[in-house]
Amino acid sequence: MLLNALPALNRNISTLIGLTAVIFWSTNVGLIRSVSESFGAVAGAALIYSVASVILLFTIGMPKFSTIPKSYLCWGSLLFVAYELCFALSIGYAQNSRQAIEVGMINYLWPTFTLLFAIIFNNIKANILIIPGCILALVGICWVLGGDTGFDLFQIWTNLKANPLSYGLAFAAAILWATYCSVTVKTSQGKNLVTIFFALVAAVLWIKYLLMSGSALNFTYDNTVTLIMAAGALGLGYGAWNIGIISGNMTLMAGASYFTPVLSALFAALLLSTSLSFIFWQGVAMVTTGAVLCWLATRKQ
Repeated sequence: MLLNALPALNRNISTLIGLTAVIFWSTNVGLIRSVSESFGAVAGAALIYSVASVILLFTIGMPKFSTIPKSYLCWGSLLFVAYELCFALSIGYAQNSRQAIEVGMINYLWPTFTLLFAIIFNNIKANILIIPGCILALVGICWVLGGDTGFDLFQIWTNLKANPLSYGLAFAAAILWATYCSVTVKTSQGKNLVTIFFALVAAVLWIKYLLMSGSALNFTYDNTVTLIMAAGALGLGYGAWNIGIISGNMTLMAGASYFTPVLSALFAALLLSTSLSFIFWQGVAMVTTGAVLCWLATRKQ
């Protein structure tokens, strides 16, 4: 319940709380992939969101349903659940750790898309830097998908063809999250429904798991600790981010989130014991620089 009262203090504190989400989210790819390897893509995600819902219930709590804007409850729920399903399953369905990290990088186009959507839908002013920023971010993703050859269209197509489901879900996730941020700013009226949203994601995933006739879950000490860490990072990250976008400076937060791809790739490489080439890091740098340019395009205005 403590986090629920913080946005009322002032805009700067709310922004600062929102920025802590960058650290939490940077561990998501590595931790979610680790849980998926132990429990499977669907069951692993269902467990993560279930535990995260409990964490959010005790840290943020539940809002009063009579005060919830109906449009936000409807559209926010739809977008949030769709995003989380795309994000978690894109990592879970990856064929190996390297592919999971690549998929995570595609998802991290969302800082650029968030700023772009803020300009289109929330009347944020921008200058000409928005164009090279978006182009550089997209080229950076292509660079990552080119493997050890950089921007190689044949290799990019080969990689995408190897697992179109994971890559497609990750790209859809980036679009969905940017849309969710814009919808939240316009319709939330300061209400934080992240606990409800997480519970809905967990429910959908368990339904999918049961329909698949999923096998029994095998818990060990190691995978249980990893599960708790993944749920904590995911739940607290979204709780903090929602506080920031509801009561803080959304443009500043989206700009600061350009650190997420770099930190995410670093944490994922460490957690999954995966070696990343210099060319991969060049692509990460392009995605990051593109997000910075988009941020500067709005900040200067």
